[in-house]
Order: sequence, then structure tokens, then C-alpha cells
Amino acid sequence: MKTKFLGKNTTNNSIRGKRLLDQIKRDESLIKYGHDIWNVYDFLYLDDIKMPKLRILEIIIPASSLFIVESKSMKLYLNEFYNKSFKKDADILKTIKKDIEEITSSSIQISFVKQFSKEPELLHLNKSRSVKTKPNTILKFNGFRSICPVTSQPDLANIYIYSNKALSTDWLKKYLISYQNKGDFHEQCVETIFSDIFNKFDCSQLEVCGRFQRRGGIDINPIRGTHNKNLFKNFREFNQ
Repeated sequence: MKTKFLGKNTTNNSIRGKRLLDQIKRDESLIKYGHDIWNVYDFLYLDDIKMPKLRILEIIIPASSLFIVESKSMKLYLNEFYNKSFKKDADILKTIKKDIEEITSSSIQISFVKQFSKEPELLHLNKSRSVKTKPNTILKFNGFRSICPVTSQPDLANIYIYSNKALSTDWLKKYLISYQNKGDFHEQCVETIFSDIFNKFDCSQLEVCGRFQRRGGIDINPIRGTHNKNLFKNFREFNQ
């Protein structure tokens, strides 16, 4: 896969502004509902009197977008705002929204985070001794690992699963552990997990969320589901 910046030295990079954003075409999918929540923890810009403001930025890109944004290019793009001044918060959000919508060919949501949601009530899959889960239960698998398909660096996450069907705990554990050396981006991992569980257990209601560890001040958290239940809001785990 060819990318602009991933796995490359960008010290002498001369590209500026929205041209920094590197689009990657999404894999075709039949998944009806989903989005990717990006949390930018170290977003710095200047207010109207040129004083620095450090905020947490939330960007939500729908799973139906034609393209995703390569994460390193997003970091380079957002890092350029550290010396740009804006009269109102709405002005900077409007600028970023316009640029990302252009690169993803989709409408997005963007805001500053004031407070994260709480983690939902759940069953810890790693510790479960049950053969099967109960229907309508949220499961959490701690310590998911995959690798970046470009750099081969590990990506770590916790995976959350809701299903209206009983699921085999033994199968789920072995299946999620099997990703440890699989090369895929966050979004593709979660979509594949969703599809495989859906097909294996014939779920009529299923939702999968990946809460990935941050890299360079950004974490990406894909959510895919059969329905817009909105079970997994933008909550933050202690180790993110």
C-alpha cells in the first residue's frame, strides 16, 4: 500500500495545509451502521488575541465514507494549527470540517470534547469461565493486538461486543487472539470482526467497538453494527 507519510521521515516535508491529508479508499462493506471516532488529545491553536489554547478534538467519520484518512497525515495536518489564530471556536471547527469532508467525500461531525462518557456495564471476556454468554450482553476483550499493514508496528486495543444471541466465549477468545500478527488498519479490523461474528452466530443485532490505544496524541475508535443502537459512545479507558 502506497501512502504519503506513513513509515517515512517527514522532517523536510514541504507539503502544507489540507494537501497533507492522505486518503485511503475504504473496503466495500455491507455493514448498515457505523462510524469512526477520532480523539485528538493534543490539539493546539491560538485564540483571537494569539494566546495558545490546548483542547481535545473529537472527529466522527461515518463508515459509509468513500475514504478514510491515514492517521499520520491527520497528525501532520492538525499539528499545523499551533500558530494559527481564530476569533471563534466555530471558525476553526468549520475549517477542519471542510477539509476532512473534502478528503473523505462524506459529511462528518466535529466538536471539542468537554467530558467523556462512562464505560458501559459489561462482562470481561478474558476472565469469563462460562461456555456461552447470555443474550443481550456487552463483552469486553482486553489486550487485542494487530499490526499496521505499512509499518508492521503493533496496534493495541480493547474490543467491545454486543449481541442479542448467546456467543461461544472459547471461540471468541481464540478468534480475537488470532489477530496478533494480522496486518490491517483499525477500521478494517473492526469491520472484519463484526462480519465474522455476524456470520458465525447469525446475529440479528450485533455491535462491535474497538477502543485503540493512542498514537502521537490520537486514538481511533471504530464502531460497526446492525442497528443504530448507539451503545458505545465516546468513552475513554484509563490506559488510552
